[in-house]
Amino acid sequence: MTREGMAEVLRCLRPGSDRDPAAAGARALGVEGVAVSVFGQSPAEADSTRAPEPLWCSPELSLRFEELQFTLGEGPGPDATRAGIPVLEPDLQRVRPDRWPVLLPAARQLGVHGVCCFPLALGGARLGLLTLLCGGDGPLSDRQLRDTNTLTAALIAALLGDRGPAGQRIGSNGNTVDDDRLWPPEGLQRAVVHQATGMLSVQLGTSMADALVRLRASAYGSERSLGDVAEDIVARRLRFDDGTQDDGNGPHLPESGEG
Repeated sequence: MTREGMAEVLRCLRPGSDRDPAAAGARALGVEGVAVSVFGQSPAEADSTRAPEPLWCSPELSLRFEELQFTLGEGPGPDATRAGIPVLEPDLQRVRPDRWPVLLPAARQLGVHGVCCFPLALGGARLGLLTLLCGGDGPLSDRQLRDTNTLTAALIAALLGDRGPAGQRIGSNGNTVDDDRLWPPEGLQRAVVHQATGMLSVQLGTSMADALVRLRASAYGSERSLGDVAEDIVARRLRFDDGTQDDGNGPHLPESGEG
């Protein structure tokens, strides 16, 4: 039977609820933080090169860690997204330093001790990721794992909605109801990163993958978020030197009058 704490989380996922499912989830699961991230495109378009974007995060540390992983492109979240299977590292001190060489020291500096990531997927539809921040004091208990599985299933149902054969959403009483599913969400911002990556790929004459590496390196080196750097590129406030002969100067502001 679902405990009262998990029942509260499930109530937060009901249409019209103004309660925070991430905060309720952290309390119910007994973890330091919860983040639910989602892809901003259709399931058929979601692929391993696109990172999900935070939808619910609590506390702020969860959001900061999500942004750190997105900027660096490494960590349990990206690994779980690419592989489509859970990545459980409840004690980051026990992770080999060469597995996530940049993320691990940055995570320690943030105060993140352990991370467990669970993909949100149904069949071939990749919807997002559930991330738990752990205290670093041991693996998740059996009860925590059972409750996490319950939450994962509830999130998938809330994001997609329970749909009948004709596409209607089916309510708990068996009747069709208005389409109030939460996915795909509106107002996500990471599309600008993909746009900036494309612009940078053309500008440098490199592949999209290499352009994203350069973009991430610039964000990390300047201690800015990936989104902020991407917005500057798309707005033509920032451009990169020709990557053929890199002089080490990296990106720079365009001269006055240039766009």
